[in-house]
Amino acid sequence: MKCRHCLSELQLSFIDLGFAPPSNAYLTKNDLAKPQIFYPLRVKVCDQCWLVQTEDYAQADELFDSEYAYFSSASSTWLEHAKKYTDKMIEKFSLTEKSFVIEIASNDGYLLKNFMDKKIPCLGIEPTDSTAEAAEKIGIPVMRDFFGVKLAEQLAKKEMKADLIAGNNVYAHVPDINDFTHGLKIALKPSGIITLEFPHLIKLVENCQFDTIYHEHFSYLSLTTVDAIFHKNNLEIFDVEELTTHGGSLRIFAQHADSGSHQKTKILGEILESELAAGIKSEDYYEGFQNRANAIKNNLVDFLIKLKQEGKSVGAYGAAAKGNTLLNYAGIRADLMPWVVDRSQSKQSKYLPGCTIPIFDESHIRKKQPDYIIILPWNLRDEVISQLEYAREWGAKFVTIIPSLQIS
Repeated sequence: MKCRHCLSELQLSFIDLGFAPPSNAYLTKNDLAKPQIFYPLRVKVCDQCWLVQTEDYAQADELFDSEYAYFSSASSTWLEHAKKYTDKMIEKFSLTEKSFVIEIASNDGYLLKNFMDKKIPCLGIEPTDSTAEAAEKIGIPVMRDFFGVKLAEQLAKKEMKADLIAGNNVYAHVPDINDFTHGLKIALKPSGIITLEFPHLIKLVENCQFDTIYHEHFSYLSLTTVDAIFHKNNLEIFDVEELTTHGGSLRIFAQHADSGSHQKTKILGEILESELAAGIKSEDYYEGFQNRANAIKNNLVDFLIKLKQEGKSVGAYGAAAKGNTLLNYAGIRADLMPWVVDRSQSKQSKYLPGCTIPIFDESHIRKKQPDYIIILPWNLRDEVISQLEYAREWGAKFVTIIPSLQIS
């Protein structure tokens, strides 16, 4: 396989998670009688541009189809994050009713509804029918398509270039990262701003967040590599923020390379230097990640077997993609993890892909009163514990698995 950015041959392995189905391919009861499709889930590192990336097996249109079940509005923490972002962008870049905002991968309108409330014209670009329909129902205009050069040129011809292009947790989902990035440039006004948020590779390695690896994530990104990709497409990153979302993310700010509107900030240079100091441009940095992931997997299996032997009851919260990676890699099935609950109605009454564990609504927790509740979306740990505080009444304990097994 060649690097999806610089086309160098990929030789360096990062991790092999065996075989797994697409992480958001939730199953109906009828699907249980049909065969599932499993793809190899392997990640390699380019030793030229240092882009960390999955091997290509599944196609984007297979992963983000009409049944795609991730709705951003299911998380109150994420809704608050989106609201704060909107307020900050409006103030920072003086956005008005004469401005135009585009969000790529706009999902169910969780973000753009805030701009709509401020009377700022906007457009969502979203390929999955289920989430696009939800956004349209609250009045947000949506183009149902994948973003890239072709779509950007259509926008430019219609004089729909943006003052602000936002992309939250979409950059990692892009199979052709060069086409996507060049599309950003085409769709941006001369003085426009791009902001992208993505999980930071440094945090993934530091905290062994291997469960954030799944087929829908084609790339795992450092600031160093993203800066190089933007530079190649005549875009300039001028600022960056470190975020706590998704276990540690970056928000980059970019402009046309010849814009000169914004000077590069000090923190931009500091993070680039810190990445080099950590060793992201050396093969040694990526060694040992497989063994660390295996240790976490083994601890989870041992823990669940011990609970079963002791006659303790267990359930899980959050039918998240990261949980699907973890459970499938660990070979966990309903005998050790009999159920999972989720707030999203699109997932309820379905089954997790691969491991076929049934998904219920939250009332199932009160009904079963488990001794232990495994929080699969560990990045929402505090939100979930606060939401399920009532489980303390019967002595339930909360468990997270990554970066290490913790019980509270």
